[in-house]
Amino acid sequence: MLSRPNFLSILLASCLACFTWLNFTPTALALGGKQLPLNQPAPEFTLPTNTGDGEVSLSDYRGNWVVVYFYPKDFTSGCTIEARRFQQDLPKYIERNTQILGISADDVDSHAEFCDSEGLKFPLLADTDGSVSKAYSSWMRFISLRHTYIIDPDGILRERFLGVNPVIHSMEVLASLDELQSRMKDEV
Repeated sequence: MLSRPNFLSILLASCLACFTWLNFTPTALALGGKQLPLNQPAPEFTLPTNTGDGEVSLSDYRGNWVVVYFYPKDFTSGCTIEARRFQQDLPKYIERNTQILGISADDVDSHAEFCDSEGLKFPLLADTDGSVSKAYSSWMRFISLRHTYIIDPDGILRERFLGVNPVIHSMEVLASLDELQSRMKDEV
């Protein structure tokens, strides 16, 4: 039986997922606060995960592109669709020297079950106190908002996506990655 706080959490996450999926997220919710400036260092973090050594830091991926995507809740419809699309496109991200990191307020056990259930082969990180979500302006009360950030190999924030549509989001991220990587090659 679900406790009242868990029920309310699931209900709110579901409503947010539906609104985001329909692209009706109000501006105040979509922003999650003042957004980080592009072309500046991304906030560093270390969070527990269900994979590898049990912790992942952004700095672990220096030299790689990183897609950090925040999402409300494991096992909700929009979050499941978004995770499946990232997993489906994982070989394309690997070709682009890009690591995907999913972050939500769910705990490590929930992430482990979600990864097992959906066959996810990229890390999901447990931001149970919301500190990293807050640092990325992707937090609302007790859940992460559906925001995505692309970070370059030097740890610089290059792109952000707010209030994304989970069905097409991975394709949007891949297109943006191609543009950013091409632009960086041209600058060298």
